[in-house]
Amino acid sequence: MKSRCSSISELLDKYFDQEVTPEERSLVEDHLPSCPACRSALLSMENLRNLIKSPVEEAVERENFPWVWEKIERGIQQEEKPGLWESLWSWLDMISLRQKKILIPAVAAVVILILITAPLLYEKISSYPDLSVVEYVESDTYNVMIYEREAPRVTVIWLFEGPEEEPLTS
Repeated sequence: MKSRCSSISELLDKYFDQEVTPEERSLVEDHLPSCPACRSALLSMENLRNLIKSPVEEAVERENFPWVWEKIERGIQQEEKPGLWESLWSWLDMISLRQKKILIPAVAAVVILILITAPLLYEKISSYPDLSVVEYVESDTYNVMIYEREAPRVTVIWLFEGPEEEPLTS
């Protein structure tokens, strides 16, 4: 019987705080009528709770909570809001970059990266990598078109016999 009493006494605190499962609750409630030691322990817990609870309830009744809330609101309103830079520095303090002196090298690395990549981003890239020239010469008898390309050196000449005739529109 002693072993059962010791197992129930372990559950007694949870039973008192109403944190037991339904099975544990039924075990404790079945055991309490037959064990004066466990009943006494449970009664002691209740007396201790009442001893602590009654002064707290009396203090709550005497306290003027609207006055306390007004005092808190005044404190909030009087608190000065930090500016943008103060907020930024407090954020940096919070993440401890400034304390570890990582901020200066990190900013320097970003600036160097921007300086190196900026010319590459703005460099003009020709859509025609090689220079080429097209000339067209008209005459009464022959029309000539010349296409020259620099690299590799290529020259193409077209010779058209007779002037081009434009279609008639009505």
